[in-house]
Amino acid sequence: MNAASWQALGSNLAAAAGAAAAVLLLAFAVGTARRLHRTADIAWGLAFAAIAVVSYVLSAGYGDDGRRLLVATATVVWGLRLAVHLAWRGRGHGEDPRYAELLARGRGNPQVRALLTVYLLQAGLVWLVSLPVQTASYVDSPIGVLDVLGAALWAAGLGFEAVGDFQLARFKADPPHGAAVMDRGLWAWTRHPNYFGDSLVWWGLYLAACGTWRAALLCLVSPLVMTVLLTVGSGKRLLEARMADRPGFADYTARTSGFLPLPPRGGRA
Repeated sequence: MNAASWQALGSNLAAAAGAAAAVLLLAFAVGTARRLHRTADIAWGLAFAAIAVVSYVLSAGYGDDGRRLLVATATVVWGLRLAVHLAWRGRGHGEDPRYAELLARGRGNPQVRALLTVYLLQAGLVWLVSLPVQTASYVDSPIGVLDVLGAALWAAGLGFEAVGDFQLARFKADPPHGAAVMDRGLWAWTRHPNYFGDSLVWWGLYLAACGTWRAALLCLVSPLVMTVLLTVGSGKRLLEARMADRPGFADYTARTSGFLPLPPRGGRA
């Protein structure tokens, strides 16, 4: 990447921040009108897709065309799949317990609190996590081994989370299961196949941005932040706290890996 590419990337970073804010602010308007702030979860994937499109358009003439198309397509596919899945899963349901708790506590206007701590915070995180997508669009070296490895990681991650989501949805759709804990298929190997898949997706996209050591250092924060969010942030930690009292969950956690897929302890699969 030459000086002109770095300067163009700076402009891209500003435009990407605007794109993420626009998507989340629109989601805030919809969520406020519907009194349903779980809309922010759907906007999460859409904001990544918007940044990918903006980066692809603005990077024309700077980065390698193959890599630009690769990272843009990969991000849009991942973001749209996630948004559609969350919209489908949440249909007919009320407010997400996380947001209901947030709006119920604290002082001041709950809608302002939602805007600042849900929507704008997520817009900032989307911008930060998407750094590899933006940066890779300006890397002008030809597609190489790291890009191929990154694409393989991305595909494995997308497949892992999509299969995990499908297995869980099918399990929940079977009335006899009721409140039982899902411990079959991929869920027998990790308690969070969807979160693990997400982390693989972003480590894969990160590899596509490693065309120079400066780009690699700049973007390393992205997969690290995403992995932290999924494991000790708003993902695994909060979900398991809500499920702690569910019958059978303690036994499930005792035999099943918390994140990385591993054979079930005790041999049960």
